[in-house]
Amino acid sequence: MEEQNLTIVTEFIILGFPEYPDLQIPLFVLFLLIYLIVLMGNLTIIALTCLDPRLHTPMYFFLCNLSFLDISSTSVTLPKLLDIFLRKRQNISVIGCFTQMYFFVSLALTELFILAVMAYDRYVAICHPLRYTLIMNQRDCTLMATGTWIIGLLVPVIHTVLVSRFSYCGQYQINHFFCDLSALLTLSCTSTYSIECIIYVICVFVALPCFVTTLTSYVYIISTILRIRSTEGRRKAFSTCSSHLMVVVLFYGSMLFSYMRPTSTQSLDRNKLFAVLYNALIPMFNPMIYSLKNQEVKKSLRRAVTRKLFY
Repeated sequence: MEEQNLTIVTEFIILGFPEYPDLQIPLFVLFLLIYLIVLMGNLTIIALTCLDPRLHTPMYFFLCNLSFLDISSTSVTLPKLLDIFLRKRQNISVIGCFTQMYFFVSLALTELFILAVMAYDRYVAICHPLRYTLIMNQRDCTLMATGTWIIGLLVPVIHTVLVSRFSYCGQYQINHFFCDLSALLTLSCTSTYSIECIIYVICVFVALPCFVTTLTSYVYIISTILRIRSTEGRRKAFSTCSSHLMVVVLFYGSMLFSYMRPTSTQSLDRNKLFAVLYNALIPMFNPMIYSLKNQEVKKSLRRAVTRKLFY
């Protein structure tokens, strides 16, 4: 027992999806397609926003940030998963594992802030349209976006340092497709009480305010839309925020199901499926949602395709 306790873990083994041994190549193809669609869809959103002056508005500025976040979050996890499927290279260094965990948590927190800021932007646009350009000016939008990235990058430093100091007693197999915090905690033979307290503090003082801001914004938005007398007016007002609302529901829904269930009911295998949803499928669906539900994006895409074909 003493020899096991003294074993120093120098690398981890990411198991991926060992429960499907006969589907490794089909899964590789599936996740490769998902990753390529994520890159193509979100890069298209970013390119359209940068190239089309009509999209140089706060809403599309924050959408660019969201698209960049989606590309970054999938790039943190999916390339390693593809390597596991194709070349069976399941090992990852301890530093590499903690780095992957840090960026995954950091980008997830940043997305919480970006979604909250986008909800506030839609609140101002619908509830205070005459003051929109004054409130959502370029300087303040830049400060809000910069602030979300700074906070998102700084907050996970604390628990990443703590997790890196845990003892793992020779346990090195991570039952996940990336270095997820919950999977790492199950391997630790050190008390995880301190990190659990920090996670709860982050939830209360970081994640909860983002959720409350988003929820409050949409309460005011919906109440304002319902007061619009004309059906056409209500439809136009709702169309300006319906895409973002769908993205919010998908993101928060998957996160709540994955991390906010009682510990006794949590299963790492089930957590992996939820992680696929919010780490791969939602970044893939986001550009589609904004493209299909947003007339301005569709018009900009048609203009870009027309210029490409005829000039």
